[in-house]
Amino acid sequence: MLSPKSAETVRATLPAVSGAIGEITALFYEKLFTAHPELLRHLFNRGNQANGSQRQALAGAVAAFASRLIEHPERRPDAMLTRIAHKHASLGVPADQYPIVREHLFAAIAEVLGDAVTDEVVRAWDEVYWLMAHALIAVEKRLSTEAGVPDGEVWRPYRVAARIQETDEVATFILRPADGAPVPPSRPGQYVSVQVQLPDGARQIRQYSLSGQPDAGLQISVKRVPAARRPGAPSDDPAGEVSGYLHAHVHGGETLRVSPPFGDVVLSDEDDGPLLLASAGIGCTPMVGMLAHLAAAGSRRRVIAAHADRSPATHPFRTDLHRLTGKLPDATTELWYEDGLRYGDGLPYEDGLPYGDEGAGRPTGGAAEPVTVRTGRMDLTQIAIPAGTTAYLCGPVPFMKTVRAQLLASGVPARHIHYEVFGPDLGLQA
Repeated sequence: MLSPKSAETVRATLPAVSGAIGEITALFYEKLFTAHPELLRHLFNRGNQANGSQRQALAGAVAAFASRLIEHPERRPDAMLTRIAHKHASLGVPADQYPIVREHLFAAIAEVLGDAVTDEVVRAWDEVYWLMAHALIAVEKRLSTEAGVPDGEVWRPYRVAARIQETDEVATFILRPADGAPVPPSRPGQYVSVQVQLPDGARQIRQYSLSGQPDAGLQISVKRVPAARRPGAPSDDPAGEVSGYLHAHVHGGETLRVSPPFGDVVLSDEDDGPLLLASAGIGCTPMVGMLAHLAAAGSRRRVIAAHADRSPATHPFRTDLHRLTGKLPDATTELWYEDGLRYGDGLPYEDGLPYGDEGAGRPTGGAAEPVTVRTGRMDLTQIAIPAGTTAYLCGPVPFMKTVRAQLLASGVPARHIHYEVFGPDLGLQA
């Protein structure tokens, strides 16, 4: 909780800081990487630095934390802090980096805001920073201890036991500990960090959802990220360095450095109410992991598996989706394909009508679930959402914002809507 004097100062200066936060964070990273170039090579995502999205994430986190301290002084924003702490713990961020970040962030604030940054302002925002930092350090330490890496040494060598090409853009990698020791426990919906050494010597890290848990191993699925132009962006987003490396150079037998599973958006075994799993594109990976868990547990919950993609050909785990939901006695599948259906897709051509999944492979050991395919983008107003539904979302941030709004409008309480954001965009959480 902020002291009353600091709260007053932060409230008065928050508009000025928020208005300049883009300039402040750009200067902060410039100062940080000038003083510590190894951080850009071995910890921070160089692609997100190049396109500016990392700056937006830091700005959003600081502004959101300060705003919540002001608006709700009686409670700490634990949900936001826990989400960030899981990301940091997965990356092995050490506590001694927080003073380094503080040094360069406050130097950037002073340079951008000039004479407005009085000693009183510095003291107030310093209190905000350390409230957030100490809370994160405490949660990160607890998470690392629970994961069996109390000293933050998260990296462990895994051998790539197999590679499966799901689509032209998505490959699945089966990973097993190189030392033969047991894999760490995981929960449906969690992710691991993967660190690779690129040709220029940089060790870059990316986080990937567990798309399954094979015997004595972990399973991740990676979409190759090409260079792309975002609307309004001054230049192309660079191609994904790690995804490109994995697709081009990892075929089986190689060794990767992998963290234990982390992540707080997980399927609860304590709930038996209706469940909606909504995904788009590669966002289907945690949902497939959740469905595999439900099928293995013999769940009798009402389950709606909703997925949006460009076409059946670009839809990863399409066969697995039907196989797993076919094992659940009260599951239905709702699909949206932006490009529509064409002859040769292996699916009936009737848009918006149920079909029996003959093309995707009828599951064995269970009845085929009802499946409906529609053309266009996902629109959950087209289906009936049962009362008491808990929803899990994963996909691009614009997709999740739209779907979340549709669920809220249909009466699903905000506390029952869970979502995972990969990359630095904290806009949805904030």
